[in-house]
Amino acid sequence: MSDMITADLVDLDLSADTKEAAARALAGRMAALGRVTDLDGFLADVAAREAQMPTGLDGGIGIPHCRSEHITEPTLAFGRSSAGIDFGAPDGPADLIFLIAAPAGADDAHLTILSSLARQLMNTEFTDALRSVSEASAAAALVRGEEPAAASEGASEDSVAAPGAASAGAATGTTPSGDTSGGGGRPFRIVAVTSCPTGIAHTYMAAESLENAGREAGIEVVVETQGSAGFTRIDPAVIAAADGVIFAHDVPVREKDRFAGKPTVDVGVKAGINRPAELISEVRGKAERGEVTAAATPGTPVERTGEPGEGYGTRLRKWLMSGVSYMVPFVAAGGLLIALGFAIGGYEINKAPSVMDHFVWTQGDSWAALLFQIGVVSFGFLVPVLAGYIAYGMADRPGLVPGFVGGAISVTINAGFLGGLAAGLIAGGVVLSIQKVKIPPAVRGIMPVVVIPLVSSAIVGFLMFVVIGKPIASAQKGLTDWLNGLTGSNAVLLGALLGLMMCFDLGGPVNKVAYTFATAGIAVASPSDSAMKIMAAVMAAGMVPPLAMALATTVRGRLFTQTERENGKAAWVLGASFISEGAIPFAAADPLRVIPSSMVGGAVTGALSMTFGATLRAPHGGIFVVPLIGNPFLYLIAIAAGVCVTTALVVVLKGMRKPVPGAVASESGAGATAAAVQAKEPVAA
Repeated sequence: MSDMITADLVDLDLSADTKEAAARALAGRMAALGRVTDLDGFLADVAAREAQMPTGLDGGIGIPHCRSEHITEPTLAFGRSSAGIDFGAPDGPADLIFLIAAPAGADDAHLTILSSLARQLMNTEFTDALRSVSEASAAAALVRGEEPAAASEGASEDSVAAPGAASAGAATGTTPSGDTSGGGGRPFRIVAVTSCPTGIAHTYMAAESLENAGREAGIEVVVETQGSAGFTRIDPAVIAAADGVIFAHDVPVREKDRFAGKPTVDVGVKAGINRPAELISEVRGKAERGEVTAAATPGTPVERTGEPGEGYGTRLRKWLMSGVSYMVPFVAAGGLLIALGFAIGGYEINKAPSVMDHFVWTQGDSWAALLFQIGVVSFGFLVPVLAGYIAYGMADRPGLVPGFVGGAISVTINAGFLGGLAAGLIAGGVVLSIQKVKIPPAVRGIMPVVVIPLVSSAIVGFLMFVVIGKPIASAQKGLTDWLNGLTGSNAVLLGALLGLMMCFDLGGPVNKVAYTFATAGIAVASPSDSAMKIMAAVMAAGMVPPLAMALATTVRGRLFTQTERENGKAAWVLGASFISEGAIPFAAADPLRVIPSSMVGGAVTGALSMTFGATLRAPHGGIFVVPLIGNPFLYLIAIAAGVCVTTALVVVLKGMRKPVPGAVASESGAGATAAAVQAKEPVAA
């Protein structure tokens, strides 16, 4: 196999001014050597990885990277920018850009070589040399780990691996720091795990950064890198002897229970790169205070809040979205079952006797009653699941029991969704407070299974039954009465507002707020007429953006890239199914034109739906639940009106822009990227 980087893969005068343009320029060099089979497809994979987390690092470094089926062999391309390019690093633009590409099925040896480069980037002598080198061949030699004077274009793969010689242990997950002492007795010992979604660059850079910081502090650090090349488990004896644990990861830590019962700091992988000394200091402080993890479960959301710039508002949004995301499947299943029961058995089916006492196999009404009653039971879980997983988002698994208990109490006292929100937040806060209490070692083993569930459930139950339950129940009743009293212009304005919210972020937090508001109203056996009108308006508005993009690509295809036109074909089905995310590829490529246009069309549809008095008992389904819609013909007219408005605005706005050289290629990559991201992370409604 040829070298991973040669002079042809080096651009010492990179003229790109955006990260997308830089990736395209460097990827073009790879394609010229036959290492990229589909340039746009590869760039979409690069941008999809970039969308997960910015790849800019402190010190003026950008490392866009990915694994892609469009790469034929592991390849590096290097560019140096005199003006600097923004890759999202806290300290500003990057002047050293490495495009790292690995085939989807790359073997472990080559991935280890790529990881060696990632570790070298933490070496200031290495980066200084790259900034001063004057010839492309010399730069390629530096990256390969050769002396520039001895570099040749025919260097072997063994020479490429040279930079990793000092860090081969880290690639296997068992690299200790230097033999230093902490004064008096043995040195403080830390075991760490690093990982990132791709497992090529950030994983190994975080490991190198933690090891260097440990050496400077006189602390032993052993890092397990859980990268694309797999991982070698740290020896259990090393873990047992460790005084603290650091998790720097953006994907769940594998076999996390090995590290349970020790002081732990859990952060994102970039924190391991940017502030290792702070993390080491934090875990030492926890050890001195006797704070340990009660249990280990993958993917704890709340302990990722140590990243700079993530305030309480951001954390609160994540906690609430955790509860909503787990609740949505219950909403969809229960709501559709109830709606089908009404469709088959009529609107009196809610008065049918229990199917346990009366079920006739040959009667349609019995089957309708069965569907309805299963749906009602499913709906009964909504508030407990919402509260339970809000608490889970805050405090991980220990928050589940008090969260579910608080949610169930909310249902019992008729506090509804407002009570569920309060119960989840209270439960998570109570558990976090209990976990901060210094516990004798003898009691730690029973904390997660006995003490925390018992104490937290008792506190949450007391607060819900005695203190805040009645006020919240009164507020819930007031909200319900207000909705039932909506008529005339007030209802139309509410429909327009909900339409704007549904189309603002296409499946994001604002969209989910509107959707949850609507589903909360129909999450009962006999929803009010106003609640069903709101549900109809929300679903209609959510269908507008993808249908409008599909129509726009049909009537004015020349305004869109080839990739967008292909996405437009899929958007017909997605929009008809009430999957707003079908418009995301278009919004990602041209947000200033697509999003405002979608919001205007969504507002028109929401207002018209409320004006026409359309109702809906099902929380999802798109055109496939038209038989369950009240005033279906006018409802479809409302959707068509919003689609036409959005289509017209998009066509006009796109037609007014000035052509920009290379814009078609850039937009194509962006559109494909957004589609790739959404394929991995679907969002309900």
